[in-house]
This record gives sequence, structure tokens and C-alpha cells, in this order.
Amino acid sequence: MNTETTLSDAAGDFPTLDRQDEEQLLPQLVAHLREHRTRLRQEWAGRIGDTRLLHAMTPQEMAAETTSVYDNYVEVLETGSVEALQRYARDLSERIIPRGVETHEVVGIVLLLRDVLARSLFEKYQRDFGLLNRVLDAYEPAANRIANTVAVSFVEERERVIRQQQDAIRELSTPVLPVRERLLILPIIGVLDRERARQLTEQLLTGIRTHRAKVVVIDITGAPAVDATVANHLVQTVDASRLMGASVIITGLSPEIAQTLVTLGVDLSKMNTIGDLQGGLEEAERLLGYTVTRQEAPAPR
Repeated sequence: MNTETTLSDAAGDFPTLDRQDEEQLLPQLVAHLREHRTRLRQEWAGRIGDTRLLHAMTPQEMAAETTSVYDNYVEVLETGSVEALQRYARDLSERIIPRGVETHEVVGIVLLLRDVLARSLFEKYQRDFGLLNRVLDAYEPAANRIANTVAVSFVEERERVIRQQQDAIRELSTPVLPVRERLLILPIIGVLDRERARQLTEQLLTGIRTHRAKVVVIDITGAPAVDATVANHLVQTVDASRLMGASVIITGLSPEIAQTLVTLGVDLSKMNTIGDLQGGLEEAERLLGYTVTRQEAPAPR
């Protein structure tokens, strides 16, 4: 059973066109667009330049992309495959988003191509009004579906890139740092919201497993405030770390955060809290069995 979606099957609101009529007209339409490929592509590229779309691209990049888009556009008209168009739209988005191309530019160039090709078909079939209507009935729904699919795919890819960048920023903002063997430090800087707290826990537990850590120092000196949800998440992080065999030391509690934790009724007995990071590291080394001694400076000669 053929499960591939076609442009004709994908949208129930398309104008009704006799299947046999469509099968006869589309090959003629595609043949015309391929025969005049160079002229039509150049006309399209000229209109893109006039409207200052894709201005972030070099002339060479624009020429390559317009050629590729034109050929894929005509191929989709010929095959009617939405899946093929979606694949190309995703590939196109991956290439041009890093170049600073905006959503309205992508939609704009596709609509310009649609109009350039429609004008070409009008010029070819204008002497036979009945045939012209049939050709446009075959072309316009497919062309509109292509424009919609490209726009949706571009927006989805752009959102994926944004999410990927946000994840990368969160990872950079909550680094798990190995200080010495079996000792990790997690400095938290900035607002600690629910999503970041969840990611913090995941990264910390992964770090404990990777480095076989026995002690973790979480320094929240740089966190301005926490709410009830984040406070409870912090307690859960301590519990989860303990289950993995690591002791957790919390350092840098500000008076405001300490008061918030007490007001919220957070069970502080489960937390080993030390005033500052230096004291926390000293306590961590003690738990690991290290002894820190001051080395006397040599006497002057």
C-alpha cells in the first residue's frame, strides 16, 4: 500500500479537479517550466533582488539557492510528494538560518516564485481561456501547498535551533567542574527557575557517575533568589546525589534565601550547609580524607 502523501491528497480544501484532467495537464505544465528554466529562474532572482529579500546572502549563494529551490519546486509539482518537499524545506532551513535569513524572507521568495510561474503559464495559455482555467486549477492549489509547507518547515527548524541554543546556554550556565579526584563543584549563577533546576539535577547526577564523585559542593552565591518549587528541587537533588553515593555540601546561602527556605518549611536537616565556598571545599576535603596544612615560609637568609 502506498502511504506517501501527495499534494492532491494532503488538503481537503483544494478545488476539485478531475484526476484524469490533472494527470494530463501537470506533465505539460512541468515540461513548460523546465523548458524555460533559465529565463524564469533569472526573472525570479531579479524580483528577489528588487524586493531586497535574502540580502544577507552573497550573489553566489543566492544564485545557488534559487537554482536549487526552483528545481525542487518543479520536481514537487511533478511528483506531488509533500514528504519530498518537507525534506528539502528542512535542508534549506538548516542551510540558510545560520546566514541570518528571516521567516518572512523565505515565505516571500516562495510566493514570488509562485507568481512568476503563474504569470508564465498565463502567457502560454491565455489564448484558450478554458484551458487556462484548467491549468491554473491544477497549479495554484499545489503551489499554495508548497508555500505553506516551506513556511511551516522553516518555522519548525528555527524553533528547533532556538531550543538547541537555549539548551547550550543552560549547560554553560550550570557547569559541573571536577576539582580533584572524587570531588565536584557546581557553581550556580543567575536565576534558578524550574527548568534550569531540573537540568542542574540531570547534569549533576551525570557528573557524579562519570567522575565517580563522593562529594559535591553546590555553591549558590550567585543565585539571587529561589522559590518554593526550586527549593524543593534542591532538596531532591541532595537526596538523589546521596542515593548515588555522593555527599552534598551547599555553600553561599544568602540571608534572603536562607529565610525563604525556613519560611517555606524546607527540611534543612537534610542539607550540609557551609557559609562560603572556601569553607565548603575545606569540608569536602575533610570528608575525602585530605588534610590541609599550612606550609611555613622559609626563613630569610
